[in-house]
Amino acid sequence: MNRRWFITMLGGAAAWPLAARAQQAAIPVVGFLNSASADGYAMAARAFRQGLKDTGFVEGQNVAIEYRWAEGQYNRLPALAADLVHCRVDVIVANTAAMLAARAATTTIPIVFTTSLDPVQLGLVASLSRPGGNVTGVTSLNVEVGPKRLELLHELAPAVNVVGFLVNPNNPNTQSLSRDLQAVAGKLGRQSHVLYASNERDFDRVFAELVQRRAGALVIGSDAFLTSHIEQLAALALRHALPAVYQYPEFTAAGGLMSYGGSLTEMYRTGGTHAGRILKGEKPADLPVQQITKVELIINLKTAKALGLTVPLPLLARADEVIE
Repeated sequence: MNRRWFITMLGGAAAWPLAARAQQAAIPVVGFLNSASADGYAMAARAFRQGLKDTGFVEGQNVAIEYRWAEGQYNRLPALAADLVHCRVDVIVANTAAMLAARAATTTIPIVFTTSLDPVQLGLVASLSRPGGNVTGVTSLNVEVGPKRLELLHELAPAVNVVGFLVNPNNPNTQSLSRDLQAVAGKLGRQSHVLYASNERDFDRVFAELVQRRAGALVIGSDAFLTSHIEQLAALALRHALPAVYQYPEFTAAGGLMSYGGSLTEMYRTGGTHAGRILKGEKPADLPVQQITKVELIINLKTAKALGLTVPLPLLARADEVIE
């Protein structure tokens, strides 16, 4: 064997890993931190990747995504956020429960949040137009219109006297949402009970308690864990003959009675475009928080009939979509 050729090949082989690392380092890395599960939030993750693509970034080609899912265990979020910081990602995208952990983990890596809460009240940004610091993102009106869901449910099922509110006790908005919903229930002359679910095992207990308390309707609170179990919640509500309302249209598509709120997929797509803009050099301090202001009312007529409900014509006329 030619000695010079052998030495050349040996040197080239030693350089291959270095070349591979250099090529990998040239590709920006996005940290995707979420309190729910990959299966439950697959649609949201696809919308996020579409938002990245809209700004010219395609996963596996010119951007890498490090996914970290807490699987509904919110106490895991600080460690998952710290891991992304350790990996030196270029930007972190975090949902409502995860954004506080991300903010605590770094003040230098850009953070893009997707939330239904007010980021100014949470102290995440100085203002919506000029966030300041390393945090910006996307917010919707889903928490603000939470009481409206109860009003719509009352309009659809006026004979109901007892209403249940299903919330995740680990969610930052649980206390304020429960308080607002109970206030609206009181104004409508309805009894209300707050029930808690933070894992899948809680669902059977919650619905058994709803039956025990003779609840006639259910409002599901805004939460990533609950969103990741939309199909199961829709099926349980129908099985127990409970008219139920949630924020996202995926709930009615899965057989839920009614949904009222902004689009989950639109929020995550916009989050993807924000992340892409930061990867292109824009600073989160100067990138305004995007507000998703459009809300839609969707009614599943098939489910209403199964529950023995007649949808009032005025409510039907206001619906943006009717599933028959």
